Formats: sequence, C-alpha cells, structure tokens
Amino acid sequence: MKSSDFKQVIAESRNVFIIGVAGDSGSGKTTFTRAIREIFGDDLISTIAVDDYHRYDREERRKLGITPLLPGANRLDLLEQHLAMLKAGETIVKPVYNHDYGTFDPPEPFSPTEILILEGLHPFITPRLRELVDFKLYVDPDPDVKRAWKIRRDVERRGYTMEAAIREMAEREPDYEQYVAPQRRFADAIIRISFSKFGREVSEQQNIYKVTLCQSKLDRSIRDADLNLNIDLFSLLSLSERDFMLEYTIEDVYGRPMGALTFDGELNYDVVRKLEKSIEYQTQIHPIDLSGDRSYITAGEIAQLILAWRIINRRIFVESGGDEVSV
Repeated sequence: MKSSDFKQVIAESRNVFIIGVAGDSGSGKTTFTRAIREIFGDDLISTIAVDDYHRYDREERRKLGITPLLPGANRLDLLEQHLAMLKAGETIVKPVYNHDYGTFDPPEPFSPTEILILEGLHPFITPRLRELVDFKLYVDPDPDVKRAWKIRRDVERRGYTMEAAIREMAEREPDYEQYVAPQRRFADAIIRISFSKFGREVSEQQNIYKVTLCQSKLDRSIRDADLNLNIDLFSLLSLSERDFMLEYTIEDVYGRPMGALTFDGELNYDVVRKLEKSIEYQTQIHPIDLSGDRSYITAGEIAQLILAWRIINRRIFVESGGDEVSV
C-alpha cells in the first residue's frame, strides 16, 4: 500500500477497525484518542460509549446496591452482538444512556464508520469483545489524579455534591479492582498518568502531567509507510527552555515485557514537528497540528501522537490482511 493512498483506502475499505479504550469513569479515555480523531476526522471516525449498554439506570442500581462496574450490570451480550453487526457493515439500533439524569434516552440508529472507537469500563472484558476489538488501549491514571479529575467532573458537570462524589468513588473501588483493572493484561498499549515531577500545581493549573506510554514490542513495521518517529536532539537541546523529561524503561506487565516511554513537562513544538510530518506523509492529511498556535506542547500531547502512529500501524496491517508482529 502506497502511503499516498492510505486515507482513500480506508475510506473505501469494508473493514471496520475498532479501537477499544478501557479505564475507570473519569480517567481521561477520550483525551488519548484525540490525535487519531483529528487525523481522520468525523467522516471516518465514530464513537460508542460502553455506558450505553448499562442494564439498569442510576436509580435502579442504587436500589440494587450495585455499581455499573459489575459486568452483570451491563448488557455485554448485546454489545457483542452489535459490534459483530457493525463489523459486518450493518446498522444497529443502539441504546443511549444519559449521564446528566442517569436514565435511558430512546434508542437510536447507528451506522458504522471505517474507524470505530469503543470507550468505557468493559470494552474488552470478554473473549468475544477481545476478538472484535482490533486495538486495545487501557488508560490508567494514578489514584490521586483520578480522584481529582472525577471530583471535578462529577461536581462541575454532573451536579454531584463533593460528599456524594467521594462516597461514590469509595463504593466503586472494589469493583474497579476486580473487574476493570484486570483488562490491562489484554491491552496493546497502556497510558499511565501521574502528577508532574515538577509539581502538582503544574498539573492542576497548566494541565501538565507525567505520562507513560507502555507498549508491547513491535518486531517489524510496514517498511513503505515511512512511519519514522524522530526526535531531533539538536533541537531538543537548543530550543526547549522549559522543564522536560524523557525516559525509557522495560517493564513486566502481567508477564509481558513492554517498553515504557515516559514524558513529563513541555517540549518546544519544533522538536516534535517531525512526528506530525511522518503521520502527515503517511496519511496525506495536512496539517496535523495538536499545538494550535502554542510554542510548546505537553507530555500528554506527545503521547497522543505516538499512540496515533501505533494505531495507524495496526490499521495498515489489518488492511493488508496481516497483523503486527509483537513479542
């Protein structure tokens, strides 16, 4: 496949490529698919929330004394059925869960796009879901970060009191550890987020976090895709005037060796422009620009770009009838 043909090939493809994004409520799942959404746009990408497949509304769960993290509190069999239909190019009638009121809105027709993002608590919890999902991402913020994010979201956007938000987090934690967190073992990539080593106030006031992208090792890549992610060390050393950290380690994740690439702080945009240029060349989408008019981009935005490259690489192999070779 020639790089100049890639977006057109996807647009004309019969393959529905599903990206599963797992993590707790309020963990920042949508943030880390931002780059792939911007690269391909609304005409090629759509999203399904696993929350739409809750079996009970908020009041029913309260009466039953259960949380939505319990697998049985969700219609996972219907989700499996719907994903299989979408993979086959069929339109489904999808349930709709309204987070503002904790109730269900009327179901609505949903037709597949070429790339489908499945976000929520359980996107690859069952063997069948894991078969249907082509790329699996787990978003895993540190407990302190998740707590701060969830309180802010639930209080400011969902009308919770501070006490109710804290109480709900405590009630959910055992189910999170038992049912959601174990999905890490199936992930192709894991995003970890913690407060910046340059100070918690930097994270809370400037949205700058320490971000680690853990990935299984790629044994090979598509050679003609020109997906070379180069960081210019001269530019790194001469252009950046703000705190920045880059670290690479090998970690054992559920018995799998994964490369852990950690970023923290801010990096001059010119340093990572080559990352965007590589993806622009490969997709023929111009311009890719996560920075807007800013001179610096954050660790999280760099992780988004690298994650987008990995997803594109997987998508190429699916289209060519193969798969990445990872060890």
